[in-house]
Amino acid sequence: MNIHEYQAKEVLKSFGVTIQEGIVADTPEKAKEAAKELNATTGTEWYVVKAQIHAGGRGKGKVKETGSNGVVLAKSLDEVAPKAKDILGGTLVTHQTGPDGKKVNKVLIAQDVYYPGESEPKEYYLSILLDRAMGCNVIMASTEGGMDIETVAEETPEKIVKEWIDPAVGLQGFQARKVAFALGLEGQAFKEMVKFIFSLYKAYEATDSSQFEINPVLKTSDNKILAVDAKVNLDDNALYRHKDIAEMRDLTEEDPLEVEAGQSGLNYVKLDGNVGCMVNGAGLAMATMDIIKLSGGEPANFLDVGGGANAQTVEAGFRIILKDPNVKAILINIFGGIVRCDRVANGVVEAYKNIGEIKVPIIVRLQGTNAEEGAKIIDESGLKVVSAVVLKDAADKVKEVLA
Repeated sequence: MNIHEYQAKEVLKSFGVTIQEGIVADTPEKAKEAAKELNATTGTEWYVVKAQIHAGGRGKGKVKETGSNGVVLAKSLDEVAPKAKDILGGTLVTHQTGPDGKKVNKVLIAQDVYYPGESEPKEYYLSILLDRAMGCNVIMASTEGGMDIETVAEETPEKIVKEWIDPAVGLQGFQARKVAFALGLEGQAFKEMVKFIFSLYKAYEATDSSQFEINPVLKTSDNKILAVDAKVNLDDNALYRHKDIAEMRDLTEEDPLEVEAGQSGLNYVKLDGNVGCMVNGAGLAMATMDIIKLSGGEPANFLDVGGGANAQTVEAGFRIILKDPNVKAILINIFGGIVRCDRVANGVVEAYKNIGEIKVPIIVRLQGTNAEEGAKIIDESGLKVVSAVVLKDAADKVKEVLA
């Protein structure tokens, strides 16, 4: 589960991570009030107005309606409300949102931390994530803060430092110091970075997160280390342990079909293809998508109805797939292990009748327990549904209907 920057910073701050202070607002008037409050608590006289959407590249992104960037600087209290107005309610397009962009419902009014002082502010990159190949967490750091880490990895990979954490002993002091040394820090800034890394790692583990990305981490002109931005991705499977964080979920930032699927107990991911697929099991779903591609089509979605598929889940799956206008055919691929194929077949027929006329062709491939009985139910239903037993037959039939 993704959360907004302002929410991520709240989580980090609760674990002792130093952050760029800010207050969220959903109207220009509230934005100005937030700036006043921020001035009273931090003394800042310049303010950063930051669009809150689940996407990166906001500073370079553009609001379609006004042409404003997604992150702008207000050099006085009077500038805050107009600049917030240019962003709020608009559609922000970044390299991560695609051309459709995302609507901005909130802005974060943050303190300006790039103030002059004894040294120049310096940006760094820092992230923590699970390295599946190594079977442990890894800290990634770079002196090239503010840039996309993919660009750094491609153009200057030598500037990326990695430190793997043994899960049996956890993060050790020498490892945090090693990262800080690799970033070229010294003195007070070095000590602050070591403390920052320890607090960040503590937050990462305690929240059962799958990724923390702080870009940039800023060394201020007076050698403080703080998180200017924060991207936090939490493991959905662990949210039952973090009900306070689960409440931060913003459904408006997610695909409506994926939200609807989740409410029906389905695992759904929308893709850009033309063949909808409904399966039971993630591995079978991957194989089904491969078969669709080999048949000349492109998968329109990943939809796993789970091991206990019934008429209700099949119908919910149908309705979700059919809401995608790009779908030209539907392939249902079920392996009858826990669930019997005849039960699934009855569910398909019942769902078909409840939904009414379905204009796209449907291929149903059933294999496993009671597969023959299931195929017979499909064939004798009188509906425009084609049955298949082996995967190759299903692929050939998909190819036929797309021709």
